[in-house]
Order: sequence, then structure tokens, then C-alpha cells
Amino acid sequence: MNATAARNALYALVKSAEEDGVTTRVHKRQAHALLAPLDRLPAARKPDGLPSHSLSAAQREFGDLITRAAQGYPQVLLRGTTPVAVLMPVDAVSGVLSSDTAAHAGAAPAGGAVNSQGNPDRDSAPRRLATLGDAIGAVLTSGPSGGPTFGLPGLDAATGGLQPGRLTLVAAAPNVGGSLLGLAAARKTALVDNHRVLYAASGPNRADITRRIIAAETGGDYPRLKQGRLTEHEQHVAQRLVHAPLMIDDGSDLTAEAIADTAPHVPDLALVVVDRLQAAPNARLPLSGDRLPDASQVLAGLARTLHVPVLAVVDSDDPTLLGLLDADVLVTLTPTAQPSKIQVTVAERDFGTIGSAYLQPDLLHARFVDAPESRAAELAEAALPYTSGAHQGLPASATHALAALRTAVGDGDDAAVDNLGSSLLSAFKTVTQLPDTAEGRRLASALRAYDPALRAHCPALHADETKAAAAGAPTEHGPATPAPSTEDTEQTPDDVNEDTGDGLVPGDEEDEPDTAPFPALVILKDAIGRSKMHPIKVIRTEERDSEPWTLISEDMDGEPRWVHPEVTSNRVAHTKANGKRVRRDQLLVPDSFGDGVMCLIDRNGSYPSACSAVPLAPNKLLHTGPLDAFDKTKAGIYLIDIPEWTRSDMPHPLGRIIERPDDEGRVWVTTPHIKQLEKLVREGHLAAMPGIHDSWTGKANESLFKPFYEAARKTRAELVQVGGDPYKAYKTRLSIALRLLWPKRQEQRSPFWRPDWRMSMVAEASVRHWTVAFKAVQEGHTLIAMRNVDAAVFWTPADTPPATYRIGTGFGEVKAKFVQRGEIIPEGDD
Repeated sequence: MNATAARNALYALVKSAEEDGVTTRVHKRQAHALLAPLDRLPAARKPDGLPSHSLSAAQREFGDLITRAAQGYPQVLLRGTTPVAVLMPVDAVSGVLSSDTAAHAGAAPAGGAVNSQGNPDRDSAPRRLATLGDAIGAVLTSGPSGGPTFGLPGLDAATGGLQPGRLTLVAAAPNVGGSLLGLAAARKTALVDNHRVLYAASGPNRADITRRIIAAETGGDYPRLKQGRLTEHEQHVAQRLVHAPLMIDDGSDLTAEAIADTAPHVPDLALVVVDRLQAAPNARLPLSGDRLPDASQVLAGLARTLHVPVLAVVDSDDPTLLGLLDADVLVTLTPTAQPSKIQVTVAERDFGTIGSAYLQPDLLHARFVDAPESRAAELAEAALPYTSGAHQGLPASATHALAALRTAVGDGDDAAVDNLGSSLLSAFKTVTQLPDTAEGRRLASALRAYDPALRAHCPALHADETKAAAAGAPTEHGPATPAPSTEDTEQTPDDVNEDTGDGLVPGDEEDEPDTAPFPALVILKDAIGRSKMHPIKVIRTEERDSEPWTLISEDMDGEPRWVHPEVTSNRVAHTKANGKRVRRDQLLVPDSFGDGVMCLIDRNGSYPSACSAVPLAPNKLLHTGPLDAFDKTKAGIYLIDIPEWTRSDMPHPLGRIIERPDDEGRVWVTTPHIKQLEKLVREGHLAAMPGIHDSWTGKANESLFKPFYEAARKTRAELVQVGGDPYKAYKTRLSIALRLLWPKRQEQRSPFWRPDWRMSMVAEASVRHWTVAFKAVQEGHTLIAMRNVDAAVFWTPADTPPATYRIGTGFGEVKAKFVQRGEIIPEGDD
């Protein structure tokens, strides 16, 4: 095993050495060592004079220990004070390393028996007993598993990922799509995480698998790909797959034993996928019929022996058959009454159901996507602080009704969810006041959205709406204050233009009152304050005039400010209906573009959307200098060469970053743009990753702002339909909170000062904007202009926006307007 994999599996490897006498060869670059039972070096039983380390310390320093052992210095591993295994040179001879081998040959370590191949009294030796402290230490020091996942957040949350040493069975009736989950795990592990996968195909052949991967990765139609008709982009993806660490075995004589024999010879194996176990007997397919129970036992043994996840797909949801199979985890796919929704139930052996999720089948593109959350799921999530007992303030009847709803949602029991409506209504009829906290307000919002009857009959929700109306907030009957004119509404941007400064004024740093439609700053401060990574939200004033902070500038946002080279752009004077004179863009599209109109795309909430998963370092940035390659566990800023971009139909992926290189033609970028360039290299759009000549980084985190994003998304869904002053106030406070991450004027007070967070968030928004536009161009649409993080202009047939965009009012969705050739663009910088 390589050092990283062995470090993650250290406790399991030591257990195998103790109990089964298993020796593991571990390598770190050119250094090779053996993680061996004590019988291989009896002197290690009494490690006087030999370096010794507790398992938790050994896991932290594992790479250094391998190097020392490879150089001829054995390292003894301890559980508590008891030696349990040894790291030793590959070519070591016990007699050379120990002068008293014979004296210790039969000695047993204190507190445990010798369970290894060299112990002739193995049958009579007592079994090794672990204290609760040993077990807790193994859990606390092993950290997150970091194992493979499906790449579907809802399902990954329900399963906890694919665990090493366990057999996970995906069970689904034919035509439900069980094989696509096996393919999803293989794609995520091999193509995204770049870890090696053995894909054992009993049924589909390697051509089917490759076409499904191309369809899922590119959004191309699987039936068309089966006919051999690939677009240029799909051909590029196919070429990239040549180098993917995905090993396919589609032999006609594929048996579980053959898979178990092959897997140990696959270097750095991270996942085994078996697609599939067929319930109906088939003489040509060994993995079928009554041979499945024996096959599943072999696969379960393979998982335990190699300590890797094994994922097998069975084309049946028959409980009798599933009960005969030796699965540690059972993932069952069940169709629902809605064709666009598949229910997934996750159960562990000897424990029962541990979670559930909903997936949306996208069979045309050979994949699943996460299904949107239901109102019931949102209410159950909002109720968690009260149903878990973490917060008080609700009557017992209301808490019990919410707990029953959460159980029904978790079980995926739609009928039970529907039947609970009357119980909730009855329980909340007598609730006159909800807790005046962030959790209470979130619960009130979820209750209102869940059922109009609750809004009408719950006194507490009436009281909330009365207070909101007094403060100018929306109620169920509409805005409390008159809505502005259409002209004014159109001129209120979702995102503030960075060119005009931060726009902050004294007082913006103050927390919003409880009556505010959206207390954005309070929510952002709370999200950062609750992070387990203990973020440093303010860099001290005396440090701000030194690197890395002086290296960060607004140019790092990567906003594209681009017009197609064949299109002419002019700024022309324009008088609005209210008499105000402004300047507007006029794009002159040549006749060679054919008939069409300008389709103006405006992305909703680009900045708060980026907060859903922006990679940044919560703590200080440390100088990590030149890097051979991008480390996915780190985030920060990087000095790179500007990659060559030869396409004329899209702006450069780095946007305006490239306009201000240093004297050597290099630029500083944040993590979102590094990840974007890596993806473009993988897909064949860039020849190679640019060199990283300098860097300042820290441990990466993508969830620091996620609670803020969730709150912003839900509040927008409520207020966007109401409009008026409450919606404008929501957008204003949202923008102020995000701009307070890095105030431009020194005199502006703020609870934050993290320019790297601010610019990473803006860069993430730019990357997402660019990526969706690029997808549209790849599918044949003509892009004629891009600017900021939310505006794009396409040349399209009338009333026909690019199909790659979703029209709507939610985050990630867009507004589309159409302008005739030669007319001015009706929105712009006043």
C-alpha cells in the first residue's frame, strides 16, 4: 500500500498483523518498509532501545516512520504500553537486528497473546481483548474515512460514503437504474478523486460502460452514443478516459473468485464495483441465480481482506434474495408515484434503516441527480433542534408531531407524511408563540411554507406576520409596503458591481434587528462562529501590510469582461422613463451570424450561490512556496503561469485576472480557479496545468458559508414572490454581509477582515458563471458577450434561451430577456 492509504487504514492493518499474522508492504516514494507482526522481529516485544510510538502518534508521523524503518531502524507500534506491531526494513533478517531472537521467540506481550503465523500454540492462546479506551482511540484518531462516495450529496449523507472493508449492495428491480449507482461511484472515485477502481462487469461490456460514462460526464444522449455518433467534445472526453484509473474486467467467465484473485494485483486499489449480480439464472453468467449467496460471501471476504469498499449491484429488490446475500450495507432503490423521483433506503446489517434519500433519474444521460428537497423534508430539518432536545420552547404535543414527521421523512414513508398533516395542525393550533431565535424563525418559515392551513390556524404564525408587517416585512397577503415600479425593480442588481467600491457605510457592521426580513450578518457570523475548524475571521491590523495579504486584489475575482471578436460593442446614452440619463451597451451583431435575437441571461444570486461550496482556508495562510501539483486538501492563493487559451468563442477561463500579470507573466489566483483549470485539463480543453511558482495555503474547507447559503436560499424563495421593500431589504443586507468580509476603507468597521475568503467566494461565482456558459457553447450555442459574475448574452432564435440554463427565480436559475439586433441592452451600469 502507499503511505497515505496505509496511514488511513493503520488500525485495521495492525489488527490484521496481530490476529492473522498479515505483513503489509508500505511505500513512500522510494522508501519501502514492512508493517509486520511481532514474530518477524521478536526483539520488538521488549522495545528497550528501539523507538516506539503509540498508534495515534504513529498515524500522525507515519511517513517519517516509514522512512526511518526503510533506512534500517525498526519502529515499534504500541497500543497503550503494549507492543502490537513493528515497522521494519523490507530485507531485514531477524538475527541481524536482534541478538536475543531465540530468547524472545515464544514470549508474549504483556496483556495479550501472540496471534501470528509463527505461534505454534495459536489454538490455545487467549483472544486479544480491546479496552473501550482502545476502541475510542481508534475512532478519534482515525478521522474521516475519506473513502469513495457516489458523488450524490443526498445519498452520500445517508450512507456516510463507501466504507473500507465493507460490502455494499445496491438492490433495484430491472429498469430502475441500479447499475447507474455503481457507475456513479466509479466515476466519482476514478475521474474526480483520481483513485483506482476495478470495475467487474457481468452483463454490460466495456463499450457500454464507456458510453455511459461519456453520456454522464458530458450530458450527451446515451442512445445517440450507442450509435457511435459523438460530438467533438465527447470525443475529447473519450480521449481523456484513456488515462483514467478505471480498470474494466468484462470477461464472460467472470466469477466472484476471479474478482478476488485479480483485485490484490491492482496497485493502489480504492474501490471494487461489481455490475451486476443477476437474480435470474443464466448459464453464460456465473454471477447469477442460486450462485449469488456464495458469490456475495466471497466479495464480502475480499472487502475485509484488502480493506477496500466493494460495491455490488443486484437486479432485484426481493427481500428473500437480499436476505441470503452477505451485505454489510444494503442500498435499495424503489420507484415512487412520481416518475421523476426514486426513493433510496439505506440499511445496515443487524441494525436496520439508517437513512434515506431521493434521487432523480436522468436515464437519457445514464446518471442520477439529487432530487430537490420536499417541503416536508425542509420542515423536518428545521425542526431538528427541537425534536433532538437541543432546544426547548415548544409544547410537548408539537414536538411529538414534528418528531413523527421527521421519522416518516427519514423512512421515506410518503403516506405517513401525508397523514401527519392533521396531527401537525392540531398540535400547533394552541401554539401562541414560537421561540424568538434563529432556530425559531427558521421553524416558523418552514411551517408557513409546508401547509397554508398552518399559516391560517396557528396563532404563533399570525403573531410573527403581524410583527413582520409592522417592520415592512412580507405576510401571506403580500408586501406590507407598496412595491416599487417595474423600472426600479429591474435596476436592482442581485450582485454589487465591484468597480464602484464596496458601497459600505457606517452602521452596516451592526447586527440586524430581529424583525428584519433577513438578518444576513447575524446568520453569517453564526455560521462562521459554529464551525468546528475555529476560523480566524479577522487578521490583525499589524499583519495586513505583509504577505500574503498584500498579494490579494480585486482582480483575482476572474470576472469575464468579454465581447465576441466579431461583435462590436458601444456605450450609448439612454434616457430612462423617469428622466434619468444613463449609459447602456449596444452590441452590433454581424449579418454572418444569421437570423436571431440577443438573449440576455441574468443569473440569480451568484454570490450567495457560490457560498454553497466555496473552497477556502478557515485559518491563517502559511507560505507553502512552489508546488509540484495542486493539493486538494489545501486552499489559498497560488502564483501560476497564464495558461494558453486558443478558443475565440469563449473568454479566457481566468477572466480579467490575465490583464495584469507580473514582470514574468504570472498571476495570483484563488483555489476555485485552480480547480477550474484542473477540470479543463482533465476534459482536454487545456494542454497541461500551469506551474505553481509560489503559494500561501491552509487546510481546505468547503462548508464554512453553507449555513448562510441555505438560509439565503430559503428566504429568497419566500420573498421573491412578494417583491417590494422586504425583497429589496433582503438583497441589500445579503450583499452587505458578504462585502463586510473585506471592507475596502480602513475606517469601515466590520466583524471580519478576510480578503482571501471574499475573493475566493467571488472567484467561485465567476467560475460557475463561466462553466455554464461554456457548456452552452459546447452544445452549439453562440455566446456574444459576458460580464461580471451573472450576465451573458447569446445569439439565439427568438424566445429560445440555451437549454443548458434553468429559467426560474431560485439560486442557480436565470432570467432571460430578448433584444432585437441593433437595440441597446436594457440593463447595465448606471
